[in-house]
Amino acid sequence: MPPIPGSGLAKGLAVTLRTMTKRTVTAQYPDVQPELPPRTRGVIGLFEENCTVCMLCARECPDWCIYIDSHKETVPAAAPGGRERSRNVLDRFAIDFALCMYCGICIEVCPFDALFWSPEFEYAETDIHELTHERDKLREWMWTVPEPPALDPGAEEPKEIAAARKTADKLQAQEAQQAQEAQQALEAQQAQESQQSQTEQDTRPGRPAEQEGQE
Repeated sequence: MPPIPGSGLAKGLAVTLRTMTKRTVTAQYPDVQPELPPRTRGVIGLFEENCTVCMLCARECPDWCIYIDSHKETVPAAAPGGRERSRNVLDRFAIDFALCMYCGICIEVCPFDALFWSPEFEYAETDIHELTHERDKLREWMWTVPEPPALDPGAEEPKEIAAARKTADKLQAQEAQQAQEAQQALEAQQAQESQQSQTEQDTRPGRPAEQEGQE
């Protein structure tokens, strides 16, 4: 069936009339902060404790706006006879938000969950050079990162949580075993002392019979 002539104009006018009858609501920003969706892409927060300086985020960034500096430190052997290891220590982590196009590739490729989206958006500067924010500022934005959505009740438990729980249960079992062994050792020591005291009393010489008769 061919469209009725003028139907498009009628639909447009209907939308206009519906909008005209609605009350206008003005957002009183900045006195009232807007309610942003939970997946808002504001800025990128850095959780530097998880950063291993693998450089994946800097290499995969299309705009090359991530700057990372680091140095190596030698870690002593954990056990006698072991060998020393070296690890990367983060010196600088900066993002130039004048170049960033908010694609989120750096967050997706980070294998250690060191980068997160923050809904923070009030970071305007009067000088474009000041839009390069260092790791201290990125760390402050980390505290505005919303909590992750709850897992599906039927979903499998994350491997990280399962491994952490297994380690905690193992440590708890070891502590309980050590406490039980200490209690058993204490009871054995008390029993030995009691037996030794009883033996000393049995082997102690008695009083002469004449003194007992006089008494």
